[in-house]
Amino acid sequence: MTAEELPEASRVDEATDALEDLELLWAALTAEEPLEAALQRLVEAALKVVGGADAVSVTVHSGLEPETAAASHDWAITVDENQYAAGDGPCLEAARIREPVLVAGAEAFRRWPRFAADAERFGVHAYLSTPLALAGPDTELIGALNVYGFQVDAFDRLDEALLKLVTSTAATTISNASRYVRMRNLAENLRTAMASRSEIEQAKGVLMAVHGITADEAFARLVGQSQHTNTKLAVVARELLASLRS
Repeated sequence: MTAEELPEASRVDEATDALEDLELLWAALTAEEPLEAALQRLVEAALKVVGGADAVSVTVHSGLEPETAAASHDWAITVDENQYAAGDGPCLEAARIREPVLVAGAEAFRRWPRFAADAERFGVHAYLSTPLALAGPDTELIGALNVYGFQVDAFDRLDEALLKLVTSTAATTISNASRYVRMRNLAENLRTAMASRSEIEQAKGVLMAVHGITADEAFARLVGQSQHTNTKLAVVARELLASLRS
């Protein structure tokens, strides 16, 4: 059944249920879950929200070239990659203009002839892409959420509005998760730094006791060994302490 054949009220009800599932899914999102897992959840939610969707993927712009970070089907990844190779298409346009892109049929061939021809080989005739950006004071663009349909009339403006709602919900949740991950990593780095400092202080104490030198002289010896062996100072200190236990 196409998007137009399903009564709008029923479609809104289905979308509401899907969004509730989405909230439950992301309520379980913790700092242990990487961004890729969160994006895969986004793909699953979009498949439920957009009734005419035959595949969903997420394009990210984290490096020099766009790449697909999550997808519902392997062939959607190939369609994405063909789009990247062509240099234009719905997801790239949505990310570029930061507005949803809804295109189908002959219009796709007029706008992106090379990409549309590649996508047609997989039976794709309808495209709906929305930009995906992290929420916050300085909005950071991730990429775009891409929905592919086999039917020309698979999507309409209601689907576009619902998909925008999904990406807005996703942006807030992923932003919170990413922020939590950054804070956790900072805490881990601080713990590592404190542990390294403790080992360095112990190693200094050993050198001071063995050679009858000052703290500054002991530290200078450790630094010299670090530079001579091109080894981190903490590793030099750790190896010195380990040699005393063996």
